[in-house]
Amino acid sequence: MTTDAGITKLVDGFHDVPPGRVATIVTHLAMTAPPAAVTPRSRDGWALRHERALAPDAYRSLFRRIGEPWLWFSRLRLSDRQLAALLSDPASVIWVLESEGEDAGLVELSFREPGACEIVFFGVIPDLIGSGVGRFMMSHAMAEAWTTRKVSRVTVHTCTLDHPGALAFYLRSGFRPVRQQVEIAPDPRLAGTLAPAAAPHVPLISEAAD
Repeated sequence: MTTDAGITKLVDGFHDVPPGRVATIVTHLAMTAPPAAVTPRSRDGWALRHERALAPDAYRSLFRRIGEPWLWFSRLRLSDRQLAALLSDPASVIWVLESEGEDAGLVELSFREPGACEIVFFGVIPDLIGSGVGRFMMSHAMAEAWTTRKVSRVTVHTCTLDHPGALAFYLRSGFRPVRQQVEIAPDPRLAGTLAPAAAPHVPLISEAAD
């Protein structure tokens, strides 16, 4: 492991992940020109509800339903005050997907950086994966960013803990990969933030092997 200008660089080979931690490869993607079509799609049974100040408990409940299979945990560790501040920030745009009258998806955009849009969270409940609703949601996100806000750059990131089709979806949406990082974090299942059975595709290693 070496450092260069404050950036840690991993040398070739294997690197141990400490017990009680999870490691993932994060791919950062960007789009610097609008896609060919930025007209929001419509679909019977699906609607996006703009939430200007979603209650922390309601946000956490939806966040957990969407992200627990993929080990989403960052927002679950925030206090009510911290989360409420994020959700009411004027630079944030939050939509909740309604599917057949049920809250079933989340699109969270950040416009904190001038001229840029970050897709902070984007996901649906497991039952809707593969239904095409992601394209419906992304069309609205693109319209908000490129047409309403007139940004010059849209970014998003995904990681190896996410659904295996997530990266391909973002590439089809017009994003291109611009950077990769390795992230190591405490396993949220050991702290009780998520259930021990969450994300069974991610090994749960709490102690060093003999």
